[in-house]
Amino acid sequence: MTQKHSKIETLNRREFLKSSGGIALFIGASGIFPALVSCTDTKKIQEQFEKHAITAWVKISEDGQIIIYNPASEMGQGSMTSLPLIFAEEMDADWSNVQVEFSPQESDIYGSPGWAPGSKLMFTVGSRTTNSYFNTMRTAGAQARAILLHAAAQHWKVPVGELSAENSVVSHTGSGKTITYGELIPYLVAGETMPDLSEVPLKAPDKFKLIGHEIPRTEIPSKVDGTAQFAIDIRLPDMLYGVLERGNLHGAKPTLLNESEILGLEGVVKIVPYDYAIGIIATKLELALKAKSQLKIDWSTSNASGFNSEEIYSEYKKIANQNQSGEVIINEGDVSQAFQNASKVYQADFKNDYVYHAQLEPLNAVIQVSEDLRKADVWVGSQQGTDTKLGVPRVLGIPPENVNVHLQYLGGGFGRRSLSDFVEECAVLAKEVAPKPVKLIWTREDDLRYGTFRPMSLQRIKASVDVSGTIHAFSHTVVGDGGNLVASGIRNDHYAIPNQFADWRSTSHGIRLKHWRSVGHGPNKFAIESMLDQIAFDQKISPVTLRKKLMINSPRALATLEKAVEISSWEEPSPEGYAKGISFVEHGSLGTGVVEISLNKETGEIKVHRVWIALDAGTIIQPDNVKAQMEGGIIMGISSALKEKISVVDGQVQQRNFNDYSLLRMQDAPDSIETVLIPSGETPQGVGETATPMVAGAIANAFLQLTGKHLLHMPFTPDRVLEALNS
Repeated sequence: MTQKHSKIETLNRREFLKSSGGIALFIGASGIFPALVSCTDTKKIQEQFEKHAITAWVKISEDGQIIIYNPASEMGQGSMTSLPLIFAEEMDADWSNVQVEFSPQESDIYGSPGWAPGSKLMFTVGSRTTNSYFNTMRTAGAQARAILLHAAAQHWKVPVGELSAENSVVSHTGSGKTITYGELIPYLVAGETMPDLSEVPLKAPDKFKLIGHEIPRTEIPSKVDGTAQFAIDIRLPDMLYGVLERGNLHGAKPTLLNESEILGLEGVVKIVPYDYAIGIIATKLELALKAKSQLKIDWSTSNASGFNSEEIYSEYKKIANQNQSGEVIINEGDVSQAFQNASKVYQADFKNDYVYHAQLEPLNAVIQVSEDLRKADVWVGSQQGTDTKLGVPRVLGIPPENVNVHLQYLGGGFGRRSLSDFVEECAVLAKEVAPKPVKLIWTREDDLRYGTFRPMSLQRIKASVDVSGTIHAFSHTVVGDGGNLVASGIRNDHYAIPNQFADWRSTSHGIRLKHWRSVGHGPNKFAIESMLDQIAFDQKISPVTLRKKLMINSPRALATLEKAVEISSWEEPSPEGYAKGISFVEHGSLGTGVVEISLNKETGEIKVHRVWIALDAGTIIQPDNVKAQMEGGIIMGISSALKEKISVVDGQVQQRNFNDYSLLRMQDAPDSIETVLIPSGETPQGVGETATPMVAGAIANAFLQLTGKHLLHMPFTPDRVLEALNS
């Protein structure tokens, strides 16, 4: 299996079909009749594109090489393999002869079902990529196979039912004849009739030869040998460099005081003002950064002025104390009545601070605008978005079809690169110096000071049990900014609790916010799972027994719990000074995790030694990659639970770089992580965001078992741990 990734030039949807000989199979994603076009017949290609909203997923060459186009971002999660693999499975393609390239960024052509009826998105977020493209890629691959079988049947003048395909070879049962997909190309071009593709059968799962097997990821070799290209690697002739000074106060407006001085500095080409920043374009990056350091700016106040994140929780508690509900998210049964009839009521406030995305590759983009300002090319590592042209048409005032996005590998996303602010900033700069290209780079300091963070929030949970110790009411109030950013993951669909209520109470502090891996699931699942263990601890029952009772109506969730208990040897006591904690999470896939920790009671430092996860993610496309996703999610979860914190004083972010924004280090990583996959045969579910929100609750619950004390405020820094121990 080889993987081909263009260095600089990514062709648009018309041009890439003209680039080499072979056949393009245009397979409609919505029952559109396919077309077979020789890649040298550019006139017919043009006619087909104008006639139909068709989808070109695959191109076959006469030498048997196959290119399959990947519509999703590749940021380490494996989409460059998983999606083409699904297509190749149904096509019966020889995987060793498959190359993978990014598709053009055209959502009407390559989009998957969106969140609204009839919408199509190219949006690599929410662990939705494999899930949303699974049926599309299977159907298109099966249609490609049907076309090839039909061509062979016409060539041999035999019924198509007598033919089979395997590893890019069509065989005839009766005569023993064989023909490769590449050898079929002349007959594909010559064929005048096409098969009916309205109901092409898909493979039974027990016939899968690629899906569910250990297949090496296509992009790993180039990442290992250094030839993989990220947006930061892009170099174009006559390229200029752009940087922005956005200040320390989110939303503040700048007044530049020394414009003439800056324009006189070596290499400075232009100063570009923004509502919230001052941009500099220079001939070299180091000259742009030098000029930036000498800017003298008078900054206005903003909505963030005077805000102090350490002090705001007292205000959050007052909001939680109000009798009036916020935006109601869940209202099932009668929580108030259940509390009145309760044998015992539990209540606790859980908190979490702002968290930074900390993606490894700095935000950057390269844009070249044509001299007449009517066209633009964009090179960027993006998680795409509801607008696959990333806001550039709006900024430049040109039609979307005149913007060509060349998607590159991403050096980390975690939700940050689903926001296109940095691309739009680059478009503003590029317009000023057209037709020269401009590369905009955010420094690490830029991204921390003017970052977009997972919101801070407070979760007030109130729960009650009846005389038998059964949880029969659960109330969850979230106080924080950002809507779904703080309220996702608040539901308890896999727990049989008859009376449930949840609401979100809005706050706003002028701080920039964005989806962070697992969004609101991290804080909310930490609070929910911690409350369950607090109840179990007080009721003197096992937290496993409590969860088994709650999962009575959710057999798939229960299966993950039972498997996690088994692989972690839950019933066996931990060594002296160690303890285990458990947590369940649903984020597309279902998973139960167990961690084993130790605690230095002198320093307050928690160490996670071992982690076990049992996961039900439906049909597993790449087992090894799913396990890698679990491992990465666990490491990120431990880091955010124990170390990561953005603090704001007088509206200004206090952290500047990784010297004062703590991340989990190698010496702090667990000794072992064991993942067991539980295939269920269901449609594939997301796995990228399941492990991360599982970790904090499991750590807090292990701490409770070890000390009898509660951890209520993420991250569990040593000072907070010592405070809990002394409470």
